Amino acid sequence: MAYQGSTVLVTGAAGFIGAAVAEALMERGQPVVGIDNLNDYYPVSLKQARLDRLAARHGNLFHFRHLDFSEMSTLTETLEPFSFESIVHLGAQAGVRYSLENPQAYVASNLAGHVNMLELARARQVGHMVYASSSSVYGGNTKLPFAVEDRADNPVSLYAATKKADELMSETYAHLFRIPLTGLRFFTVYGPWGRPDMAMWKFATNILNDRPIDVYNHGEMSRDFTYIDDIVGGVLACLDRPPADDGLEKAGGSVKPHALYNIGNNRSEQLLRLIEVLEDACGRKAQRNLLPMQPGDVHATYADIAALTRDTGYAPSTPIEVGVPRFVDWFRGYTGF
Repeated sequence: MAYQGSTVLVTGAAGFIGAAVAEALMERGQPVVGIDNLNDYYPVSLKQARLDRLAARHGNLFHFRHLDFSEMSTLTETLEPFSFESIVHLGAQAGVRYSLENPQAYVASNLAGHVNMLELARARQVGHMVYASSSSVYGGNTKLPFAVEDRADNPVSLYAATKKADELMSETYAHLFRIPLTGLRFFTVYGPWGRPDMAMWKFATNILNDRPIDVYNHGEMSRDFTYIDDIVGGVLACLDRPPADDGLEKAGGSVKPHALYNIGNNRSEQLLRLIEVLEDACGRKAQRNLLPMQPGDVHATYADIAALTRDTGYAPSTPIEVGVPRFVDWFRGYTGF
């Protein structure tokens, strides 16, 4: 196998996307060193269940270490025994709304932590680091779909500001140290083993318990909902294609070895349509509690994925009519609803 023996460091390995990427890497024969601080932003039991599943399925390929990568000395000391050729940096403090309540968590993880990972990549001279950005960097942009060429300097949440800062710091490291870096602006990711703070999980919980669901902006919102398997395929396709240090312009505009891509489903679904599909999958109607827009939220997201498709062949293939029932099937099994 072409990838045999090429070890990858995955941060946020107990997270939703991190665990799925680690799984896919090991399925193609690549050892994974996974790190995560297992914070309690949402139940640690779910994070541990993801790790247990990885260990059970790929025990000999999976090496997990519990650490906080915002602490540089801990990061370097813990990883000293391990070698790895590339990094998929997905660990971060997630959530737009929580950044209004606990800004310091975002400064530690998303700013200091990102610099630490760039420093680690430099010290280890890795061949490529793929890192998580976010569609939130587009802020209140009204031009749809969002393209990587669009201005992204008017964030509407601290979370978004930290992700934009990560892109800027990465550009600096690509310039100074010629480290191949790829930033991925993720659009609303969902699917089995997803996050309890996301709308899909909250809606399913309340619908199956006959409780009202909170529908913000009276449902006048749309999101580019992207199924986890499509996301993972895109992450691996990027990892396999480090940007060249050839002075040519990359996606996102850099002439350094630094590319930026949107990674989404390339279609924006009305929130009310998503609720209908969830109702069908759950077999019952939702009671809707219509509420105003929340601070930090945006009305619509929609990914222009032309650059990613051009450079990697990325082609998402899972509409919500397929992905949502898969999520509900997993959710019922995991929660017992």
